[in-house]
This record gives sequence, C-alpha cells and structure tokens, in this order.
Amino acid sequence: MNLLQTLVAFVIALGTLITFHELGHYLVARWCGVKVLRFSVGMGRVVWSRRFGPDQTEWAISALPLGGYVKMLDAREQDVKGLPEAELRREFTRQNVWKRIAIVAAGPLANFLLAIVLFAGLYMHGIEEPATRLAQPAPGTPAQLAGLKRDDVVTAVNGVRVTGWSELRWQLVRAAVDAKEGGDARIEVRRPSRGTFTFTLPSAALTALDLDGDVPATLGLAIALPPPVLGKVDPNGAGARAGLRTGDAIVALEGAPVQDVGAFTQAVRAAPGRAIALDVVRDGQPLRLTITPESARADDPRKGSVTVGKIKVELLGRPDMIVVADGPVRATVKAVRRVWDSSVLTVRMIGRMLTGDVSWKNVTGPITIADYAGQSSRIGLASYLSFLAVVSISLGVMNLLPIPVLDGGHLLYYSLEVLTGRPVPERFGEIAQRLGVGLLVTLMALAVFNDVARLM
Repeated sequence: MNLLQTLVAFVIALGTLITFHELGHYLVARWCGVKVLRFSVGMGRVVWSRRFGPDQTEWAISALPLGGYVKMLDAREQDVKGLPEAELRREFTRQNVWKRIAIVAAGPLANFLLAIVLFAGLYMHGIEEPATRLAQPAPGTPAQLAGLKRDDVVTAVNGVRVTGWSELRWQLVRAAVDAKEGGDARIEVRRPSRGTFTFTLPSAALTALDLDGDVPATLGLAIALPPPVLGKVDPNGAGARAGLRTGDAIVALEGAPVQDVGAFTQAVRAAPGRAIALDVVRDGQPLRLTITPESARADDPRKGSVTVGKIKVELLGRPDMIVVADGPVRATVKAVRRVWDSSVLTVRMIGRMLTGDVSWKNVTGPITIADYAGQSSRIGLASYLSFLAVVSISLGVMNLLPIPVLDGGHLLYYSLEVLTGRPVPERFGEIAQRLGVGLLVTLMALAVFNDVARLM
C-alpha cells in the first residue's frame, strides 16, 4: 500500500510540476505570436494526443515521464519553405531576441510562481507544526555545550524570527551554508527562569553538518516531547519479553525520572545488551521491570554506524503544536521571500559542490524525490503541497543553469546575442548541445547513484 501511494504521489507531483513549467513556455509563446505545434507532458514516443485550440495544437502525453516540451514552429527543426508569410511571421527564430528570452524564461518562472502560490496558500490557511520548545540536548552536542536546557524556546536565528519547527530547521540550514564563508550563528532563546538571551553556534559546528540529514538533531536541538506512554508492543521484541504492555507509562529508568520520549529513546539506545530497571505505571499502579535492549546497528549523524539498543515498542507522545497563519499580504510576502531564499540557497549549494566545500552526495534524483513524495503524502495534504513547492523551486533553478539543452543554456545564447548583436554560430551551438547532453547524463547518473546509495 505504501509503495502504491508513493508511486501515485510521485506521478501527481511530477505531472503537476512539468505541466506548469511547460504552460509557462506555451502561454508566453502564444502571447508573443509564436505558433505552438505540440504540448507534451513526458518525452519520447507519444502515447496519447488530442488536437484543439486556434492552431490545432497537439496536446500529448509521452512515454518517458521525466520531462516535457513545447514544440513550436521552428526553422531549425522543420521545413518551413512554402509556408504563407503570415505563418512565417509566427516562426520562433524570426522573433526578436527579447521575445525569445521571454518564451524560454517563462518555464522556470512558472515553477517559481507555482511555489509562491502554494506557500502563500499554506501560510494563509495555517500550518500546524511543532513549536520550537527544546528537549534536553544530547551530551556533547553544540547545543549542550552552549548551555541550552529542556523547555528553552528558540525565537530567532541570526535575527530572523522563527515560530515553528520547520522555520527553525530552514534557518539553521541557511546558517550552515553561510558558515562556509565564515561566521557563527546567533540563536535567540527564551527561558522561563532567565528571560530572553542569545547563544552562539560556532561556524566549525555548522560547516561539519550533513545538510541532507537532520540538521537540528545533529546540533543537539530536538523537539520537546511528553513522558513516554507505550503504544504497540512487538510480541517478538525485548519490550514484550520484559513484560511491557500497551498503555504503560514510563516514569523512571535506573531510578532517574524520565523527562520525555526523546530522553527515554536515548537511554535505551545507549544500553545495548545491558539490563536496565524501568519504573512504569500500569492502570494507575506502579510497577518495576527489568529490560535488556537488543543490540542493533544504526546510523548516527555524528559518529556514523554504531551499535544501539532496541526494545521494539511504539512510543506515544505529541509535542506542543502551534498553528502559524498569516493574512494574504503577509503570507504572499513570506512566500516570495521563501522562494527567493530557497533559490539563492540552491545556487550557493551548487557553487559549494563545484568548489568541493559540499559533498556531491547532496545531488538527488527521481528515487529520492519519489520517496519524499510518498512520505509527505502520508503526513498530510499540507506537507505534500509544501513538498511540491520545494521541488518546484529546485526545478526552476536547475533549468536556469547555463547548461546547453536546458533553458538556462538557451538564455545564455540569447544574452550573448544581445551583447554582440548577432546570433551564436550554429556550429558552436551544435557542439555545446552535445556537451550539455553529456553533462546532463552524467548528473543524472550521479543522482541515481546517490539515490541507490541512500537506499542501501
């Protein structure tokens, strides 16, 4: 069932993003008077098509879903000899350079516009998400070394106000990218017993982060959760063998009070193969049990593969939730700022990859996108729409890269034409196209390799 939902969510996401991108090209081409012959979602062989509209444009679905195209009347691709003059005036290469720039740029801009609309709608509707109240930081993490404690509330990062956990994570990722150029992160915190104060995360801790992982957790920032209550207990796990049951409330471990789900999870993970005493409350009655967590291998964001303890029980506990909602104007401003910041961050990440400051494993492909599509759809509609907006931004930025065969490559040609007053030589364009195809295939191969490596 999960696989089917993932595939459906992936197909809907891909179809939506490709359609909006190509609609940008199509609408501006029509506005500029260029004749559109075919609008295709997908590449390769056409599997379904219908013709309608003033120009009898062919609207098609093609076999390969990873892309799409708008085919215009173009003398470089079709024989236009013998066409009436009225038709020739609508041929793409006969348009002035500024119209050609507008047609090519419209695709990526449509992706940015879609992201703005999605984010603005989400901000106006209101998004329920965890508040920025912190659990006790894990020992040795930057947050613990800085003196943060349980129930501290993060209110700002580098002067930017944060109200929900997603905003906090986003600002920490931005701070980590900024730290590559030097500079610490200033975290503003409110503590009931102390008021508001600021602490510093050193740039060394930020530059060492894996931006593809759980950035806040690596820094020691985790969502505060209530004391653990057991949900489902695996009958073959260490928890069931020790006598734990659904509904048991964990109140102490080795005689020390258990503050929350996170603290209990850390304690169990830290005790593989070692017997530990648990104090639980069952049906209002106290009970002491002894449990020995099973040993298992797991990935740690700071230490790599480590041995941890597991007891195979479901831990219930919902963090403090808030609903972040804005009026239309503020929501739109926030959405535009989010799209701009995300675009700039993506470009800077690409630059860091080229200089070797950021690992190429951050390049992701269709498998990872499909996985995220499935995960976000299972969380809820708001999460899925947010995922769509993020991928739409990435698609817009990637298409603006100055790589031949992409929109950005064509924009580079037309920019040179504006500067020199004449088109790029046809031979140069052919060679650049071949190089661009090779580069694109290499990037796709790297993305698929990274996807498979994550699965492994």
